[in-house]
Amino acid sequence: MKKRLSQSAYGGVDGNKYVPYVTDKNNKGGSSTIMIMGAILAVIFAASTAYSGMKAGLTVAAGIPGSIIGSGMVGVFAKKKGILGKNLLQGMSSGGESIASGMIYVLPAIIIIGGKVNFIAGIAVGALAVLFAIGSASLVQNYLVVEEHGKLVYPESMAISEALVASEAGGDSLKFMGIGFGIGGILTILTTQVFGWVNSMITYVGSSFYRWKMSTEVNPMLAGIGFVVGLEVALVMFAGSVLSNFAITPLIAYFTQMAGSSSHVWNDAAVSVSQMSVDQVAGSYSKYIGAGMMLCGGIVGAVKLIPVIITSVKKTLNARNSEDSEKNTLGIWALLIGTIAIFVVGFFISGNFLMAIVAGILSLLLALLFVIVSARLAGTIGCSNAPVSGMTIASLVIMTLVFVIFGWTNTQHSEILLLFGVFIVTAISVGGAYMQTQKVNYVIGGNNNEMMKYFMIAAMIGVIVVVGTTVILEPQLRITGSNPPFGMPQANLIATLTSGIMSGNLPWIMIIVGVVMALVCWMLGLSIMTVALGFYLPMSTTSIILVGALVKLLIENSTKEKELKERRVQSGVSLSSGLIAGGSIIGLIGIILHVTGVLGDVTPGGFAGSNEMGLILLVVLVVSMILPLINIKKDTKTE
Repeated sequence: MKKRLSQSAYGGVDGNKYVPYVTDKNNKGGSSTIMIMGAILAVIFAASTAYSGMKAGLTVAAGIPGSIIGSGMVGVFAKKKGILGKNLLQGMSSGGESIASGMIYVLPAIIIIGGKVNFIAGIAVGALAVLFAIGSASLVQNYLVVEEHGKLVYPESMAISEALVASEAGGDSLKFMGIGFGIGGILTILTTQVFGWVNSMITYVGSSFYRWKMSTEVNPMLAGIGFVVGLEVALVMFAGSVLSNFAITPLIAYFTQMAGSSSHVWNDAAVSVSQMSVDQVAGSYSKYIGAGMMLCGGIVGAVKLIPVIITSVKKTLNARNSEDSEKNTLGIWALLIGTIAIFVVGFFISGNFLMAIVAGILSLLLALLFVIVSARLAGTIGCSNAPVSGMTIASLVIMTLVFVIFGWTNTQHSEILLLFGVFIVTAISVGGAYMQTQKVNYVIGGNNNEMMKYFMIAAMIGVIVVVGTTVILEPQLRITGSNPPFGMPQANLIATLTSGIMSGNLPWIMIIVGVVMALVCWMLGLSIMTVALGFYLPMSTTSIILVGALVKLLIENSTKEKELKERRVQSGVSLSSGLIAGGSIIGLIGIILHVTGVLGDVTPGGFAGSNEMGLILLVVLVVSMILPLINIKKDTKTE
């Protein structure tokens, strides 16, 4: 048994010639025990993500925690299944969590606008979204995973793969992952994600003359992702943030200061435009430019992939007549059922044949578009930071416009619209998580069809859990005021957006500007979605990702010998995997402890809460990443 992933797992070879970690032709790791353990993990991650996401708007991708916890469970209950069993458990963890990471953005919005979530309708729509997303993603799976091997880095997939291999191998891989896990875990425990003893946010705000904001969150998980992603992607993302925070937002803020006292923010009559803070300008205006950019980027990206989709369909149909055990029969059936049944479910939801047809066609087209985009984003930045809410906003803008054109503008129509929105957002989230999981499966050497089945079952479990959790919490979700029990920031934004379009109260100029800016990026040969992602995400996120990428650059440039450089970079990936694992697992535990009231919210004061403390923490993180890698010497024994 090999003791680490080969360098070819990261590229350098044709994807069709890549030799996976497990070369056994009997590459199935499933069993009833694995299925039961996976179902338990799917329930845990779906419920905790749904609860914490509605409480604070925070979600944590489950691939890394699932691989770590799953490795322990397999070691105790199904040791013979080894790494292939562990691989299925990480896939089922992602399957359950992916439902919550999408559905919670839209489903509670039905309650916010005064509607009621129907348990059966919610499950039907969610289940069809799962089938459609997996079926759609399977059409481009070979292209994105195999043909683009090495070109798409799949940072979180590689981190999960390293975690799985480290659990089997021990040695240097496990050592560096353990170091990273310790660094990530300790720093996360110290910050507001858990105990809140020290400040992890470095923030500087400009003067009233030139109103800008620069912030960095000292987050080990994001720094680890930055190391894996590399400088090119991280720098383009950061450029989008610079454009937003140092150009567009200050420009809008400059003109808002000229507004009279009678002018109010479009979505909050209590706030005067002239008195808006930088954050309010960004949230009420700049963010919609980012949504417009992502809308345009999604369309451009999907159009480029049309030939790929056609080729994939032809290959899939040809495979039906072959003896290949990896043929995509299940994916095709899932896509067909999801496509046909959404019209039937749509009719029962709306009771209007025309509405069911129009909304069904729109939902399918938008879901297909953004499932493909989400699947590709999994290969560039991973699922944890994918702009699912941004793609959902873009989709619902189009859906709501069409509803307005047809005159469907009352509250009942809004509920129906949002249920179709649940289909879209769930499909988007599942599409990215599924592709990320199948990349792990490809690297490790698992069976495609087996992973698809296990992932699909876990996602169906997630649908039941998330819809059930929402229905149970519905009375609390209706409570409003200055300190509501559930903040639901994304769902509130979605509710405001759809209501605003139907009432004609929306900053359309911002969305149009975003589309134009995206077209300019396309003309310049830049990645629209990467720039838009940086524009849309807070600079605190993109800046720490850039820090991680710069650490990798430093390691590469400070090592002249090729063999030593490769070992240091590969060990850096293992260390980064540990950072992601430590940060995500401890962060998830912290969120659960906070939202359940076990831990109270603590804001560090004095020096512990200062920017200086944040800078010290940043230096500690960077030095902790660099030192173990620089200490790898040429004569270190290789595995």
